[in-house]
Amino acid sequence: MPNDLSRRSADIKGAATFLDAAQTGICRIPETTWIAGADQPGHEFAVVILVERPRVPEADNLACEWVQPARDAVADMRAAEIAVCVAGHIRSMGFAARAHIAGAMALDAERLAVLAGLAVRDGNGIRNPYLGADFSLAVVSTDYALATDLPLHEDALQAKGLRYWLGINGAQSGRERNRRSKRASHLSAYPMETVKRVARPTTLILDDEVPRVPKRAAFFQRALHNDLGDKAKTERTRFAFKTPLSFSMLQVIRALVPFQGGPVAADADRSRYADRAANARAIKALSYALGSDLTGICDIPRYAWFSHKEDGSELKPYHRTAVVMLIDQGFDTMEGASGDDWISGSQSMRGYLRGAVIAGMMAEMLREFGFSARAQTNADSDVLHIPLILWAGLGELSRIGELVLNPFVGPRFKSVVLTTDFPLETDQPIDFGLQTFCQGCQKCARECPCDAIPFGDKVMFNGYEIWKPDVERCTRYRLTNARGSACGRCMKTCPINKVVDADGAVLTRIASWIGVNAMWLKPLTVPFAVWFDDWIGNGRRNPIKKWWLDLELVGGVAITPKGTNARDIDPSRKVDAATQKMAYYHASMMPPPNDSAPHGVDRKAAMAAKELLETPAQALARHAAGGPIPAHYVATPPVMADVTEKTAVTSPYK
Repeated sequence: MPNDLSRRSADIKGAATFLDAAQTGICRIPETTWIAGADQPGHEFAVVILVERPRVPEADNLACEWVQPARDAVADMRAAEIAVCVAGHIRSMGFAARAHIAGAMALDAERLAVLAGLAVRDGNGIRNPYLGADFSLAVVSTDYALATDLPLHEDALQAKGLRYWLGINGAQSGRERNRRSKRASHLSAYPMETVKRVARPTTLILDDEVPRVPKRAAFFQRALHNDLGDKAKTERTRFAFKTPLSFSMLQVIRALVPFQGGPVAADADRSRYADRAANARAIKALSYALGSDLTGICDIPRYAWFSHKEDGSELKPYHRTAVVMLIDQGFDTMEGASGDDWISGSQSMRGYLRGAVIAGMMAEMLREFGFSARAQTNADSDVLHIPLILWAGLGELSRIGELVLNPFVGPRFKSVVLTTDFPLETDQPIDFGLQTFCQGCQKCARECPCDAIPFGDKVMFNGYEIWKPDVERCTRYRLTNARGSACGRCMKTCPINKVVDADGAVLTRIASWIGVNAMWLKPLTVPFAVWFDDWIGNGRRNPIKKWWLDLELVGGVAITPKGTNARDIDPSRKVDAATQKMAYYHASMMPPPNDSAPHGVDRKAAMAAKELLETPAQALARHAAGGPIPAHYVATPPVMADVTEKTAVTSPYK
């Protein structure tokens, strides 16, 4: 650990801010702040976490009656989530730490908030300069020595001046807060209502030809079964969780899995929820109050359901509708990263954790209303998220391949899905010209550290028109990356990885408006936009934004890693689609869904499978003429039960 206590504090405060604390302060713990009778673990320092309470939806929004009485509880929950993860982060680094949360508080949190410079004593209570008294607190006590903050002067309550309005020094500006407060509560912070809606996704999907696939076929799952070799199998249990912060989030995600589903209240009055449009507005407003960044709703197509569960048993669809929520992975943190260094895994885990909390609470509420509902998270999902993100109108398929881009946050998100029979009005897919943009931009492919993203044109793969990535190559790199945790390099370098709000760069906002509202200009503007993105250095690391310490957990001990990826963009790199060798693992090459024994990949055969690919035009013509479904679109069937070899395969999330 660094001897510089300020550097230590930057890591801890950065982690809390990354997890969406509104503010964080650090102070020493006076003996008198321990609540009488509480167990005192001998901790000297307090990390005080302040979380803003959510906005209440409008009175005519059904969610008003859900959120209004729960505002304190929602903020208490978020503060607890952050405190538990920060405490786990500190413990993983080898120091003692305990989270103190609402209902389990052994310290005087208000007094510590004053000492840590987050609030000023005002009569019988405390007030924050920017949030007044509208916040919740949690505390992490620790023996980890940290640089402390000074208390605020009483004049701090007059802080909302010009600097606040302009967002001086990088804080969210009063301008942006004001803009968000004026938007209807069922709308996200981004103007998705201005994006063109279409009847179908902008890439061809032959619905009747897309196979349902088993969970066993996903390459991360195949790694657990030793299909990719011993090294990949070992690293699958730690690749995204091998830093103190990401490991702390994993523990919470694990704890949430048993609560994704549950019994439905049998005596609930379902009659008051007959208005599908009103229900949809309310569900979206609730999702935003709980922390979603973008939410859409769609019917669930047949092929979005996995065909078989992890244990090989058949999975039968059980819900009609999906509420799809996107969680921003954090622009500021990504700015300081290479995309495949030691914070990458934490960025993913942050999105997965937040999504699991939100969807889990929403599902529980709907079940209390008498409607079946289940959270579908990265830890345990019965549905594929990509087709649902498309149909819910939250993005288009991109050159990155099996990843959707949103017009306002690009690829910088993780998804969570809530499936339900709650009656909801659905959204339509969107078209913001991404197919034209990605056709003219190869930046993600150029910057991919393992050459897994195609330079060439789209193909038809298992019924989808897609820029098909080499998923085996991508998976191996993300699992075995020795100089970082996982990889999000494509997200980091994508030109649409931007902040489009009142605090974003003016040029970014202008370009975003043109991209959404003047799509006819794209053939002319894309070449310049891609060149300009490189010229101004987008995709490079910004060292001012690097708050985290580079640490790796090895055998449960945090150590300095042997190396750290420090990539920057390489505009001079030449790309040639003709020389790129890609592997295509069609449905017919999947392992049997009910056989847990290793089924090694045949990369040579997968590369030869390129010859089976159709262009979208060829597939559409064949389909229109009534031609048969290609044989390689048919998933490998189950094997006979009496010859299936069973081996112990345990998910790291359970």
